[in-house]
Amino acid sequence: MPGIVRSLCLLACVTFAFPQTSLFCQDSAGPTEAEMAGYLLVPHERVDKKYDAGFSLYVNAWPLLENYPGQRFQTGLFGTWMFAQSDTPRSMDTYSDIEGGLGWWRDTRFATETPKFIMGGVAKSFSEWANGPGAGKGRDWSKPNGKYGVAQLSPHIVWPPDGLNLEQGTNGKLFGYGYLPLPLADAKPTTAGQDVPTGDQCWTLFLNTGNFKGPVAFFTPYFWTKPSLKDASLAGKFLDSRPANPNKAIQMETQYVPAFTAVDSNGVTFARIAPTRFPHDAEGNSPVVHRVTAFEKSALWDDVQAWFAGGDPASGKVDANASVVQSFEPRGGSTWKLYPVGTPKDQRITIDWKAFATPVNLDASTYGYRWNEELVTKPAAGAQALVKLPEYFRLTDNNKGAKQWVAVQAKDVPAETDLANVIFPRAINHSAQPYVTPEESTSPWKSPGPAAGPFRIDLGDGSVLTYSWYRFADQPAILNADLTDQEREAMQKKVELLHRNWTKDRDYLPPPTRGELADLDPALLVTPPKGLEVGYVPIATRQERAPKAKAP
Repeated sequence: MPGIVRSLCLLACVTFAFPQTSLFCQDSAGPTEAEMAGYLLVPHERVDKKYDAGFSLYVNAWPLLENYPGQRFQTGLFGTWMFAQSDTPRSMDTYSDIEGGLGWWRDTRFATETPKFIMGGVAKSFSEWANGPGAGKGRDWSKPNGKYGVAQLSPHIVWPPDGLNLEQGTNGKLFGYGYLPLPLADAKPTTAGQDVPTGDQCWTLFLNTGNFKGPVAFFTPYFWTKPSLKDASLAGKFLDSRPANPNKAIQMETQYVPAFTAVDSNGVTFARIAPTRFPHDAEGNSPVVHRVTAFEKSALWDDVQAWFAGGDPASGKVDANASVVQSFEPRGGSTWKLYPVGTPKDQRITIDWKAFATPVNLDASTYGYRWNEELVTKPAAGAQALVKLPEYFRLTDNNKGAKQWVAVQAKDVPAETDLANVIFPRAINHSAQPYVTPEESTSPWKSPGPAAGPFRIDLGDGSVLTYSWYRFADQPAILNADLTDQEREAMQKKVELLHRNWTKDRDYLPPPTRGELADLDPALLVTPPKGLEVGYVPIATRQERAPKAKAP
């Protein structure tokens, strides 16, 4: 009976009182709310610094948790952090990078079990960040904080401010992406009227998915330079002008997975985590990262620059001869820790990950895991191809006398802990506030304003996206990129060349050598109105939950 009451209490807390910070209506004798967090580390080959013009990689996309648990849930899937090369050690005083990827975030408003993608550009010391066109730090447009940091480039796909949607239910497929600089802007000796230079590198997101390929959007150079206006000594240290460091960390960063702990009558502590899964292929392995590639600047920049100067059209296909595929090392670790909520960092206890997961090189360019089948649960015949990690753990001492959590079977957890009756129900944020954009007639959203629209599309995450078509040079991000009218028009001409020549159905990034590509939500693929096929881009102006939306 206590377990049933607790389950009902949990359901009420999570489902109906969402988004409270607590997932648990705790009684004094029952399980204690806990969490799991940490990194999974992917060691790989270091390469020469000449490969300084970006990267591409393929990461497995899958629903990590069985049920989306609410807005406290924050974790990426496997991804990377691209910093500018620097002659001095990195510090928070100059921290700036591109660190987006697939995942779930606390500010995701229309989340499901299927991950979304964000660009994740970070300006100096997290002063601003930019996640996509119209998406950045916070939602207060009087403090843009990066929301104008990304400009839309593609006329074929519209970017939701809540994150780029994959097709709902995506599981075990590869999501290909990368960043390379395009010479869309010219370097400037001054910025916003000050003697602070801005570089010419427009770091552009390229995708390789099943239903869309090519460039999508780019960080404006001004996004990186803007913090230097307050400290001119920082000029020239960021990605607008500096080459990229090809030796990037590849990791899976998890900040919160819900869990509970309980103590039995013998004083032994047990824990249970929300059902957590990994992709599972026909051989019983979990491939997670594939074909990490670093590029020299000549891989794309030189041909495009010559084209913009009047030469022959560049194909846009990255030159494989100016790239290197970084190999993986058959090792790797985990810093996953499990602890009651509020536990100080120095008292959080690690999980014995290696007892049930073994890192492996599945081929020369694919990293993944094999599993201890006595501790994980393989998918049943006909079920989703997902292996479930251990749910239950016991706190014990390792051979060095340090505390650690070891995986145990459900039958080995005393019934008195009541952990078997804890549930992790699905949460839906029915009260999610819409994303909106400025309505003032003088705002860059209205002046000069769109050329066509608004249009509405229903997305697979249960939201409705409203968007309009803007002339590229008149989109809000470009109007806020510290460009003169002449500079904007020069950029417009370059973009029109791209729109006429670069289609969405051929390879730009090096393709994968294994697996199947994931699809984007088909609703995001749009067609320009007649007469606006070249030089115009779709810009989202509102995103809201669909009326009486049900869980996807």
